[in-house]
Amino acid sequence: MDVQVRMWLQPVADFFNGLHFPEPIVHWGHPVMMGIVLVFMGSFAAWTGWRGRLATDPQVAQQAWSEHRKLTPWLYLFLALGYSGGLLSLVMQGQEIFHSAHFVTGTLVLAGLTLNALLALGMKRQALTRTLHAYVGSATLAVAAVHMALGVQLGLSF
Repeated sequence: MDVQVRMWLQPVADFFNGLHFPEPIVHWGHPVMMGIVLVFMGSFAAWTGWRGRLATDPQVAQQAWSEHRKLTPWLYLFLALGYSGGLLSLVMQGQEIFHSAHFVTGTLVLAGLTLNALLALGMKRQALTRTLHAYVGSATLAVAAVHMALGVQLGLSF
């Protein structure tokens, strides 16, 4: 599978390598940009979701959930694009694609966000689904924190 994905991504990697970006941009661009997305957007998404869940004032809850619903599709989009960008970054640097814990945790983060999006579609007023959504989202953010640490470790290894 690694060979097939590398074959698809290599022409794109060659294009970007032909632009002669400085090595630190190629090496650390993905981690810095995804770190910003995860730390700021991810934590704000979690905060607004829990704020809505724990609020005793219905108006505060509705405002928090409104912010949460506006932000989370963008978070998902940026992380999905970042996932493919991370693969591309590895191809550009001649590294293995699927052979790191960072890849595994990135896949788990995207899977957790996908599951949470599906749960959100069916939430309405179902208490169990809302509870699952809250805890799956929180667990996904915890995996994302591990993912970031593994990414720094990976980046320092080559």
